[in-house]
Amino acid sequence: MKRILALDGGGIRGVFSLEILLRMERMLRRHYGRDDLVLRDHFDFFAGVSTGAIIATCLCWGMTVEAVLDLFVRLGPAMFQPVPWYLPWKKLLFSRFDARPLSEILLRLFSEDGAGRIPALLGTDKMRTQDGQLKLLMIVVRNHSTGSAWPLTNNPKAMFNDRSNPQCNLNIPLYQLVRASTAAPTFFDPEVIHLGDVDSVFVDGSITPYTNPALIAALTAVLPCYSLNWDAGPDKIRIVSLGTIRFSSGLPPNAGNLWLGYHARHIPGALIEGVAAQQDFLCRCLGQCLFGEQVDSEVSDMIGVTLPGTRWFSYVRYNRSYSRGDLESILRRHPQIARLDAVHAIPLLRDVGQKYAEEHVRIEHLV
Repeated sequence: MKRILALDGGGIRGVFSLEILLRMERMLRRHYGRDDLVLRDHFDFFAGVSTGAIIATCLCWGMTVEAVLDLFVRLGPAMFQPVPWYLPWKKLLFSRFDARPLSEILLRLFSEDGAGRIPALLGTDKMRTQDGQLKLLMIVVRNHSTGSAWPLTNNPKAMFNDRSNPQCNLNIPLYQLVRASTAAPTFFDPEVIHLGDVDSVFVDGSITPYTNPALIAALTAVLPCYSLNWDAGPDKIRIVSLGTIRFSSGLPPNAGNLWLGYHARHIPGALIEGVAAQQDFLCRCLGQCLFGEQVDSEVSDMIGVTLPGTRWFSYVRYNRSYSRGDLESILRRHPQIARLDAVHAIPLLRDVGQKYAEEHVRIEHLV
């Protein structure tokens, strides 16, 4: 069986996902009888968007979940440093946070020498295991220059990964690609990447249709155009998809709230939430759903539902949703927890993730 791990975006709420991944790694170590097992030993394909791109790249690099979680806890506040006041005033209008600290963290992480002097490229051999097996990585970004979503992989057979092409995607510095996927508009500046003789502007993959990257990863695995050509079937491909907590964008029934400023602030988040939910729903339609919370009161969770046609993969979805009533309760504990930059809520996010993982993660979902 081929296995895909897909990780949503969500800023510092990636800590919630990491607590689930930590339990997964520990369960797999017990299952295989290997105390040194990392998730790269179990999964064949890692896909991530935004904060999920950081986590996916770290895991595909061969890091333990504990090390990645420690990175987020220690350096989370450094990732969200306000733009310095002394910069030109126009700079302050483009983004709330300075992207340089995050870029420096990523450069040190994803370098050939471990010190940031030799940046690793998307086509680096660091993604290979000791026996030479290449682990696949997908990072989703939006190319603002072309107006299109770019789900980039390190698959050497992909159309745009031809080494003879001056614009070969495998030559993109990995840290830049990850930083681009986290460049949420108004939060961080875009990332400009030089490809051949062309400069392109990239921003957060969460504003593409693939903010939940599970489906595009599955399509990449099975569609002939992507040149992986995995055999499809519930017993041949297993997708484990992780969210970063879903907070309802619903409102009390008060039309007076719906003024222009409210729309400008809340509609982007509502659209991202809706797209992620739809991608999850499609995965349950095209795959055999083994676990996941309720999609809605009409569809339910689709576990065990018989649908027409052949299922392409088996599918597990881990995420915690808060309805409007539940949200009011958790917001009393930490009013900013739904924000991408809620670094002060890290202990609460860890607690929510640990409790969710203990209740829901099962070894039969993973193997």
